[in-house]
Amino acid sequence: MGGGMSAPKPGPMIGLRIVVAGDHGTGKSSLISTAIPANDPPVLPEVPSVLAPIRLPDDMFPYCVPITVIDTSSSLQHRDELAEELKTADAIVVTCSYDQLATLDLDHRLCTFWLKYLQDLQVKAPVVVAFCKSDIKQPIHLPKLMLPILQRYPQLENYLECSAKLRTLTPDIFLYAQKAVLFPTPPLYDRETKTLKPRCLRALIGVFTLFDSDKDGCLSDKEFNDLQAKCFGTPMEDIKVQCVKSCVEKIMPEGAVIDNKLTLRGFLTNHAELIEHHHPEITWTILKKNEYDNEIKFCCDRLLPPIKRTLDQSVELTTEALEHLRRVFSLFDIRGDRASNARELEDLFSTQPWALMALLNPVLTVEILKDMGYAGNPTSAVKVTQRRRVDRSDRNVFQCFVFGAKEAGKSSLMHAFVGRPFSQDYTPTIEERYAVNIVDFPDGRRKTLILREIPEDATRKLLTHKDALAACDIAVFVYDSASATSSAKATELLVQVESTGYVVPCLIVAAKCDLVPFATTIQDTTRVSMGIEVPIPISTKLGDCNDIYRKIVSAAEQPHLRIPNSRKQSGSVLFW
Repeated sequence: MGGGMSAPKPGPMIGLRIVVAGDHGTGKSSLISTAIPANDPPVLPEVPSVLAPIRLPDDMFPYCVPITVIDTSSSLQHRDELAEELKTADAIVVTCSYDQLATLDLDHRLCTFWLKYLQDLQVKAPVVVAFCKSDIKQPIHLPKLMLPILQRYPQLENYLECSAKLRTLTPDIFLYAQKAVLFPTPPLYDRETKTLKPRCLRALIGVFTLFDSDKDGCLSDKEFNDLQAKCFGTPMEDIKVQCVKSCVEKIMPEGAVIDNKLTLRGFLTNHAELIEHHHPEITWTILKKNEYDNEIKFCCDRLLPPIKRTLDQSVELTTEALEHLRRVFSLFDIRGDRASNARELEDLFSTQPWALMALLNPVLTVEILKDMGYAGNPTSAVKVTQRRRVDRSDRNVFQCFVFGAKEAGKSSLMHAFVGRPFSQDYTPTIEERYAVNIVDFPDGRRKTLILREIPEDATRKLLTHKDALAACDIAVFVYDSASATSSAKATELLVQVESTGYVVPCLIVAAKCDLVPFATTIQDTTRVSMGIEVPIPISTKLGDCNDIYRKIVSAAEQPHLRIPNSRKQSGSVLFW
């Protein structure tokens, strides 16, 4: 993708200020003075030490954005003026010269001085390096020198050799600087890891999904050209379409093209390659034509309006949204490649984190779904459940608050739920955290369980909020089987939860049961005083969780069976 297309048009812009900086004698003024096309013979004119600002012709480049080029002095007495010009620049050109070997010591002059100087000034403008006087040959290999620097400095967009004497490529320096502003690389691509950024990845997946009309997981030549026509105004010639596929196949011999059609992985790899080779304008144009803004977010009119719900109602993804996720997931064979990171893809498509995100931030969830090509109305992607105290039969997602003393085993319960190995090392939990997974039942039912770990020190503060437990479907109290203090704390926390006025089904979990025989006195006391089931013994160390996660979901589905006696018998007004 990229050959034979008209230039993409950026949004309206007043004009760009491109500031040229560099060591003395590296050709700053000559670069500027020869950048404007002229009919004169290629003889280098005499130029003053510092040029006045020059306005380049508006039609000099395809994007028709006005450009003013600012020359600067490198002398110490003009350092303040240089700093002010750099701070107001939209883009910066730093010059090196082939006739000054000191400037070609890139680690010293380019990195240690110029790029550090820009960082010290907190200048965020993109940088293009101009290697001037290329007519003077030097035995250096620029790509080898510049690649690690490009990877280390995201602000550094591009580099180019040029010669003011021969008038070769001097205008291109400013074209590159203009493109660095209009079509920045950093939001799209990580040069260090050579992968697309997550937001760009999601958006391109969405674009691919929208144009994959027959939903076979590939773009046929017709589908590919439908995309081309929408984004660039004209389809691509057949020979160039075949060239795109051939180029991608060279990078990814397996999985990029199937039955002469471009796969999603091939599509993403193509964009990664375009950006790596300094053509981010192609990717940006496709995103803009598909209604993404400069932050790679959808326009507001395509997003979910605010959801009205009570505190004890939750939000879940609909079957339609989940099917879309599975369909997009099926397009991927999870392997590392130039386009993406395997771990990112697992996180992107796994439905468990999506369930948590829909619960906590449904508007953002729908935005990301739309990013990924969800074509339905935003309101069809999520559903609001019935109020908790009315009916729980429509719920597929349950949230469990996990309470307990320090070192009771809460974190181990969380880690085991998501398949993390047991660790003897203790790390205190200092803030709330979540674990999400699917719980399968023998009858074929599948429910999503969200465990929310509440640190001991945060419990009292949490419960001071009137509606802290409104989102809690079930509370679990974990204690260390070998510690009487820990079990007493669990009972104390249960009483605190009861005192809030919310009727919450409860389970008690006796963790670390591999350490000592299970304490029958605790069982009897709990059964008599609380009227709930005896503690459920588990050992995450031995991998014996005693079906605890199914028990949690079952208790959340049938809350009346797990309510402490004091609440069942109370005549006060209670809340579910």
